[in-house]
Amino acid sequence: MTAAEDLPAAGGATSAAHAERIAGAAAARRRARPPLLAIRDVTKVFGRDVVALRGMTLDVRQGDFISLLGPSGCGKSTALKLISGLIHPTAGRIEWLGGASAQDGDLGVVFQEPTLMPWATVAQNVWLPMRLKGRSFAACRAEIDEALATVGLAGFEAAYPRELSGGMKMRVSIARALVTRPRLILMDEPFAALDEITRFKLNNDLLEMRAKLDCTVIFVTHSVFESVFLSDRIVVMAARPGRVIRELTVDEPYPRTEDFRTSADYAAHCRETSAALHEAMGDAPHDDH
Repeated sequence: MTAAEDLPAAGGATSAAHAERIAGAAAARRRARPPLLAIRDVTKVFGRDVVALRGMTLDVRQGDFISLLGPSGCGKSTALKLISGLIHPTAGRIEWLGGASAQDGDLGVVFQEPTLMPWATVAQNVWLPMRLKGRSFAACRAEIDEALATVGLAGFEAAYPRELSGGMKMRVSIARALVTRPRLILMDEPFAALDEITRFKLNNDLLEMRAKLDCTVIFVTHSVFESVFLSDRIVVMAARPGRVIRELTVDEPYPRTEDFRTSADYAAHCRETSAALHEAMGDAPHDDH
């Protein structure tokens, strides 16, 4: 083989080494993030014997983007409700760290449905978290306008939900979660009901918003492809009872663009995540009753 024929292989090796260095740097930055939330051996039982979640342990760091991925009934939404304080653990504990608190505006929640008030304007819907804290609309108008601009809805302040598309309604819901500038945002399959083009666009926009606000996101999804594109950590869960099976890392740099979606690295992460999801689905024990 000639020296010239060796060049492509050498170039490929150099490229692989460069990619490995980038991934290593991303992993080091992820591990260096300060702690934000600790979930310790949390179990949630409904009624007498419906175990929705068993023994969940998870360390959440400031700046993480964590996807909870798994089949229906694996406890993903239950975990979000526990973190938000809407329900309480049957066993185990959830601790906010670093001075953060769910009661001090450090938590925002985006549900699967936009859950907007149909009689209120876009701006009034976004005002809701501030209103519940006793702040007048006039006093927080600048923050409302900033939140709407962040989600690409500047100029729609006076519109009503009935005048908006599905994607725009979800943007209002996200703006409402962002308006208090929370340190942690919980998102429960917010894009599941949207068409693929709108979903891809909102995935891109979500990463831009997260970078701008420097916040942490815990995101529930059924989609392998969405979890890999958005996340730097993927928690794979199994059902009956809901529990964590594996945690995967996606140590690829942000910002992530369409180039990442079509890259070999993205495909490899998707294959690994898909295999873990199949393991989780096959690992669910049979009901003995």
